[in-house]
Amino acid sequence: MTDATAPREPRTGIFINRNYGLLWFGQAISLIGDEVFDLTLILWISTIIALGPDGKPQSWAPFAVALLPVCVLVPSFIVGPIAGVFVDRWNKRGLMLRMDLLRAFLVATLLFISGLVPLPFELTPLIKLVTIYIVVLLATICSQFFNPARLALIGDVVVPEYRGQASGLAQFSMALAMIIGPPLASPLLFAFGVRWALLINALSFVLSFLCITLVRAPQAASSVAPGEKPSFGKEFRAGLRITFTNRVIRTVTIAGIIASFGTGAFNGLSVFFVTQNLHTSASYVGFVAAAFGIGAIIGAILLSIFARPIGITRLFTGSFLFVGIIFLLFTRQTSFALAIFLVVLFGVGQSALNSAIGPMILNAAPREMIGRVVSILNPAIQFSSLISIVIAGSLASSVLANFHAQALGMHFGTFDTIFSVSALLLILGGIYAIVMLRGTHADAPPPTPVPVPQPALEGESAHG
Repeated sequence: MTDATAPREPRTGIFINRNYGLLWFGQAISLIGDEVFDLTLILWISTIIALGPDGKPQSWAPFAVALLPVCVLVPSFIVGPIAGVFVDRWNKRGLMLRMDLLRAFLVATLLFISGLVPLPFELTPLIKLVTIYIVVLLATICSQFFNPARLALIGDVVVPEYRGQASGLAQFSMALAMIIGPPLASPLLFAFGVRWALLINALSFVLSFLCITLVRAPQAASSVAPGEKPSFGKEFRAGLRITFTNRVIRTVTIAGIIASFGTGAFNGLSVFFVTQNLHTSASYVGFVAAAFGIGAIIGAILLSIFARPIGITRLFTGSFLFVGIIFLLFTRQTSFALAIFLVVLFGVGQSALNSAIGPMILNAAPREMIGRVVSILNPAIQFSSLISIVIAGSLASSVLANFHAQALGMHFGTFDTIFSVSALLLILGGIYAIVMLRGTHADAPPPTPVPVPQPALEGESAHG
């Protein structure tokens, strides 16, 4: 065993080992619940809470719905980097258990404004909206602690050579949730009421909690040495230092920012590309999302088989270039059928790219600093995507509105021009990653210079 700090079991099947299988199942259930919950909130606000006396949504309904992603993004940017310091200090498994229980409680509180529990007073739409926003914001804060802790725990229970497969399985669960969750939300809401969707999401956190309780985890590595006084500033600066001085982590961070900046435009403007470039009804936009989800599932299945022989570094750089090239081909399409095929391939490549990031971080970052690295990386990528959406939307509405040009025998309009620039950014990001990662050993963690005694397992010691 190369790392004596973790009770890594031998590979026993498609889910690698018992510990990872439990983590995967808990995540899959939780993600499906989240997808049902997210769409339910949008429908609840737009079709029920904001419904006017005339039976139509009131004028403020779009603004009320638009505030939901704000409640997700704000804590991601503000709390995310701070949370990483405490994730590295605290016990990972225990932290995940507390966050799951807290999120279940928060979602359950919405049952009081859903009509399930009779109240002695009438709730105004404003009170309902503020309650929803507070719950979403607090639940997102919990996720800023839960997600880095989960990645660190995966590094403890999965040996390095199977981390690519583990990450591919995680991508599979995400894609599966995207396909299963949204179709469930609408019929649940309109046939049985909003309370059932809320109960499903709350119970999904409870099931995740039960799965995590069965995981046999090592004592968490701490960023604070024995006898040392904790210092938030010192620990936070240490996280920034390793993020920007470690060659692999710096490359993954910068390349991830480039990738999200490129794909952000697609997420924000795909509906306009479908209608104006593919000459198809906006009602077909859902097929684009479904095609991406199918591609992500295919990519996750392929990764669970081929991630180990390909190698994490080649997977990361190769999928980066692949996604950029496919996106560039997509921008030149006028056929909806061919565009959908390319979106499937795009989903395959994106799944591979996302799957490589986690193992590369686990292999490059010291175990006691994974929380801080992830908590810096994720907000940076999300912020890049947000900026991309804003810039692309602004350009499409102003400078590039009604844009038309001819070059190299091809016609360029507003949205394919924006997407072409995004695709070129992806290709440049892939080239940057190839150059920067050349000669590195990102497929495996650095050797441990001094053997570390096997710690007691949680659940088997009074200190667990």
